[in-house]
Amino acid sequence: MARFSLSGRLRPAFLSALLSVALLFSGCHKSLQPVAFQPEGRPLKLSDWHVVEARDGKLVLNQGVLPYDLNSPLFTDYAHKLRTIWMPKGVSARYNPSDTFDFPVGTIISKTFYYPKPQSLPASGSGKPGDVARSYDSSRDFTGQGLDLTEVRLIETRSLVRRAEGWAALPYVWNETQTDATLARTGAVLPLTLIDDKGAREDFNYVVPDESQCASCHAQDWISRKIHPIGPKARHLNRDYHYAEGNQNQLERLTKAGYLSGAPTPASAPRNTNWMDSSASLDARARAYLDINCGHCHNPNGAANTTALTLDVSAAQDRHLGICKPPVAAGRGTGDHLFDIVPGKPDDSILAYRMASADPGEMMPEIGRSTVHREGVALIKAWIATQPGSCVTIH
Repeated sequence: MARFSLSGRLRPAFLSALLSVALLFSGCHKSLQPVAFQPEGRPLKLSDWHVVEARDGKLVLNQGVLPYDLNSPLFTDYAHKLRTIWMPKGVSARYNPSDTFDFPVGTIISKTFYYPKPQSLPASGSGKPGDVARSYDSSRDFTGQGLDLTEVRLIETRSLVRRAEGWAALPYVWNETQTDATLARTGAVLPLTLIDDKGAREDFNYVVPDESQCASCHAQDWISRKIHPIGPKARHLNRDYHYAEGNQNQLERLTKAGYLSGAPTPASAPRNTNWMDSSASLDARARAYLDINCGHCHNPNGAANTTALTLDVSAAQDRHLGICKPPVAAGRGTGDHLFDIVPGKPDDSILAYRMASADPGEMMPEIGRSTVHREGVALIKAWIATQPGSCVTIH
């Protein structure tokens, strides 16, 4: 077995590698004050929380702030998202096999929305301040523990804070200099331009929701209207994450960090597929996409429970899922179609029609996007096309 001596015989390359690792683990937290949980009020700056902060050209995570991701993320105008969880010492979330974990008072969950900077520029050779990349590639912007600000433009950071009286939603919008984000209680509208790899441009308005609009998605019980996180469920979190020190299953990492109790082994926990995983079945991909994008409203207790359309993973593949189900209150959003899903006929289905619209009076989801998710629409149309059966109409 090879042995390394401390007598100066280590090679310079090896010493350099050791130094790089040391900097990786120490640099993230350098000069950051400890995370500051605010039990009340609305701090004006994101930096008042000390959860994620811009430092030396990077968005860094403070000590104890764990990043995470979802098997299938919710679509928001092609924005990329850096999600984090922090908890005070001595407390942990309680595992739930089907619902959001029960997080303790003091928990801070953040989600930073950002875009890679476009690699292709117009013929003039220079871009505009609002130019962002329409891309799924995160290889240039992600560092395992933060973001490289030379490669991305930060848009907003939404914080969910678990206080004694319940969850509070606080949206922060990043400034042009990318040094801090300011509380935007009334929301904001940011004109942006998506640019794809071929240079094609799509202008749109990125909408930051106001505090009251957060309940439209995050209120699991529409009677109480109390908000809850959407993503931190076992089926969304049960996947590997590339942490700074290597890959590890997120449920295992949260448990090891003391942030989660009662979780089974990952093999025994539910798991949604990644809707982009071409090796998975079309049905699994489509159901996972509908679950994360639509299921938080379209469930028996959600904001859309009056529609009788259930789109989370609990829905049986029948009228509950919209198959041959007439609309209840879609208005002009039906596009003159008769059923939510017509087996084998995506172009006759209300679900696909509303997903493919960017008209505020027709589109679904109603908030959270200003553009059409082309790949998502294509997925759901392909899935509807494979559904067996037919809908009987009486004239």
